[in-house]
Amino acid sequence: MPRTLPARKSLPIQSVDGIDAFIPSRQRPVRVRARSLPADTHFEPHRHGWAQLAYCASGILQVTAATPDEVTYIVPPSRAVWIAPGALHAINVLEAAEFRTLYLHADATPAGWQGCRVIVVSPLLREMVHSLDAHEGSGLSAAREAMLSALLVDEISQADTQPLGVPMPHADRGDKRLRALCEAVLRAPSERATLAEWSADMGASERTMARLFRDELGTSYQQWRQQAILAHALPLLARGTPVSQVAAASGYASDSAFSAMFKAAMGQSPSYFLNKTGL
Repeated sequence: MPRTLPARKSLPIQSVDGIDAFIPSRQRPVRVRARSLPADTHFEPHRHGWAQLAYCASGILQVTAATPDEVTYIVPPSRAVWIAPGALHAINVLEAAEFRTLYLHADATPAGWQGCRVIVVSPLLREMVHSLDAHEGSGLSAAREAMLSALLVDEISQADTQPLGVPMPHADRGDKRLRALCEAVLRAPSERATLAEWSADMGASERTMARLFRDELGTSYQQWRQQAILAHALPLLARGTPVSQVAAASGYASDSAFSAMFKAAMGQSPSYFLNKTGL
């Protein structure tokens, strides 16, 4: 279940878990921090004055961000979440991860990248992250670091994006019935209940809940559930779970129906994402 962010409010830039040594500057606009994190590691809601790219060479992350709407991202290897400067966010490690955090000075933020998004981590981007990480603090020449940093920022700005976020109703001012329904679906993605059945469980009519999805999340229940299914399915595929099992765990009666939905949304078949473990 996603970790609920508190109401958006003014919070100071936080120094979290020894982060001071990795704060980017105009002279060093890109810093890479590598950590091995066990499952169930939590980073409570916080924000930075710089941008962040949350990426893991292996393992699975859950990133919840308010930009200003709350969105939950499930991040397998080969994908990363861009977090804009000042965005309130929390991170939960779902599966033991080799976490690679890129901190980018606010001046290096690509034009128009004011929110959060999921990007595809290209082989070139992976290698540049690995190179900067391998030389962090070990005497890499300033000129070479500057060239690598500039190329890395350009590669990020050119990266393909994918709509893998799952929007969530506001915890403080959203309708509590809609919030409860969304959380129930995320807890039980294999449940094949209709919106009418979920609505009855929440003490509301199907018409009311459909209106709440449109008004609060700007989408239909069917579209929202598809995003939730994709967020659930990608980590399973990244771990090498057979497509048949992923389809069943996602509430699909047949592999073909699941594969058709997946390919339409992602542009690739589920088998393409099997064992995508990064470096």
